Amino acid sequence: MAGIARKPVDRTRGERLEARITADQKALIQRAAELEGHSVTDYVVSSVQDAARRTVEAHDVMVLSAAQSRAFVDALLDPPPVNERLRDSVRRHRAAMGG
Repeated sequence: MAGIARKPVDRTRGERLEARITADQKALIQRAAELEGHSVTDYVVSSVQDAARRTVEAHDVMVLSAAQSRAFVDALLDPPPVNERLRDSVRRHRAAMGG
């Protein structure tokens, strides 16, 4: 869309993250950074950011098998009838919420 101004992304590194590590861990990280052609800082930041993204995605994204997907869609399209147990749960929830 032409004419829409976008807010510039601030890429300055203004925050600091510190960690105590062993000499062996530091040597390993330095070696890995050298092998990748990065500084230790760039290597650590990139690695931690990738790991954080995977962790968040693992918690935010639900992956279903084909059978699970079909069962989910079937339940949405043809839900089971409301039974007394569900009605009772709704009543208790409303009472607890003051409604």
